Amino acid sequence: MLRLAAASLAGTAIEFYDFFVYGTATALVLGPLFFPTFSPLAGTLAAFATFGVGFVARPLGSVLFGHIGDRRGRRPVLVASLLLTGAATVAVGCVPTYDRIGVAAPVLLLVLRFLQGLGLGGEWGGAVLLTVEHAPAERRGLWSSFPQIGPSLGFVLANGVMLALSATLSDAQFAAWGWRVPFWAAGVLAAAGLWLRSSLAESPRFLEMGDHARVPLAEVVRGHWRLVLLTAGGLAVGYAVFYAVTTWALAYGVERLDVSRTVMLTCIMAAVVVKGCLTPLVALLGDRYGRRPLCMAGCAGAALWMFPMIGLLSTGEPLLMFLGFLVALIAFITMFAVIAAYLPELYEPRVRCTGAAVGYNLGGVLGGALTPIVATAVASGEGVPWGVAAYLTGIALLSLGCFALLPETRPVPRLAVVRAAE
Repeated sequence: MLRLAAASLAGTAIEFYDFFVYGTATALVLGPLFFPTFSPLAGTLAAFATFGVGFVARPLGSVLFGHIGDRRGRRPVLVASLLLTGAATVAVGCVPTYDRIGVAAPVLLLVLRFLQGLGLGGEWGGAVLLTVEHAPAERRGLWSSFPQIGPSLGFVLANGVMLALSATLSDAQFAAWGWRVPFWAAGVLAAAGLWLRSSLAESPRFLEMGDHARVPLAEVVRGHWRLVLLTAGGLAVGYAVFYAVTTWALAYGVERLDVSRTVMLTCIMAAVVVKGCLTPLVALLGDRYGRRPLCMAGCAGAALWMFPMIGLLSTGEPLLMFLGFLVALIAFITMFAVIAAYLPELYEPRVRCTGAAVGYNLGGVLGGALTPIVATAVASGEGVPWGVAAYLTGIALLSLGCFALLPETRPVPRLAVVRAAE
């Protein structure tokens, strides 16, 4: 289990590194380089629109790779998705800017971002299911939390590289070529990930199944459509909060508050590191008290904290911004630490790869794709952007309602079963 969990963590870290490095570049440089004919605000909005395309592609990736995972096994998904995401990320670092090839530059950017999202849409389902279906039932939450640490590690790695480049290069050097380096590094990371995954065994639960779904998506739509919509709605707030902190707040702090990008990246990275360290501890609570209560607690915490977070961000003071980001991400991880166990447990094994991944990635469209765009537009006026806080609070309340309608799935401990029988 330890080797399997480590390989899953490393794989998700690499894939999310690829995804996050684009988000950071979007917040910092892609607008002026690829949309120079737009105003600064319109350029940022256009760059965030290409960022959102990756989220739109993720449910399509979950359908494509979910079909493979439910028909051919979980392991092939891990290799194919990593290859696709890694290749697309390296290619982003090679795209000429608008002043070199004109409108073809943002078009290429859009296509490659779509391919990134397609690969990531398959990654989560494969990595999580391979871990969940190997894990003992009473510790399923703990072991499945390891792939959930991957996004934190990927984010810190992506932004650490960006931070180092930002601190050592001039603005002109960073805009000319420095921003490309993290994308090129994705090739080395992808090769390392493929090596780590080459020796993983197929899921025993998949091997036990004698009857595989012929068209998994059709079965999910026919028999589990309500479940997919509720899980997508429930997860929306997690994505909204995470990308409000890591992408929109970064752009807002640099462009509107005149905080240096080094300070903004440091504040956000520090909060993400704490969030990553807390992930397995929160997952243990999920094994003890259940998945649904923690998801609802996280939604409630997010709803209560969005207005204070925006107030703290607006000060431009590093420690206060860090506090705002930290509490928001603790609310986020209270939900997402247990989601990797919760979603697969909601679906029967024959359609689990498709159902869990589609619900997870639809939540990304609802919460992640729109949030940077909406928040940037809402915060375009003068003063504290309370409209962003209202938007995030509304999503948190919607997600809370969705989780309230979902059932609990935590396996009953064996000791409790014995006592009940006695």
